Amino acid sequence: MPELKYTQDHEWVRADGDAATIGITDHAQNALGDVVFVDLPEVGREVAAGEAIAVVESVKAASDVYAPIAGRIVEVNAALTDDPGLINREPTGEGWFFKIEPADAGAVAALMDESAYAAFVDSQA
Repeated sequence: MPELKYTQDHEWVRADGDAATIGITDHAQNALGDVVFVDLPEVGREVAAGEAIAVVESVKAASDVYAPIAGRIVEVNAALTDDPGLINREPTGEGWFFKIEPADAGAVAALMDESAYAAFVDSQA
């Protein structure tokens, strides 16, 4: 399985062929608590890196999910509409949010690796 990359906004990215799969980290879902609703972006939408493109709501708060890279949304995880709890149960597996076809093939590689992300999270505590 390809390595996960991370953003400072607590999204993870997995390069997978021509697309990159995006979700929120285990740290993020723990901070949110029980997820009750997800608003996913439209397939075909062009997004800029850092743009708020989805919303996740929990019993505690609503939070934006940002595009970690620029590109075009090519798929969304429709299973989250019926079962948003997937995000809590499998944040880096079946709880993914959407897939982006990157505008820049090197954009994913430029994100933090697991050890850099762990150090970032520790620095925020």
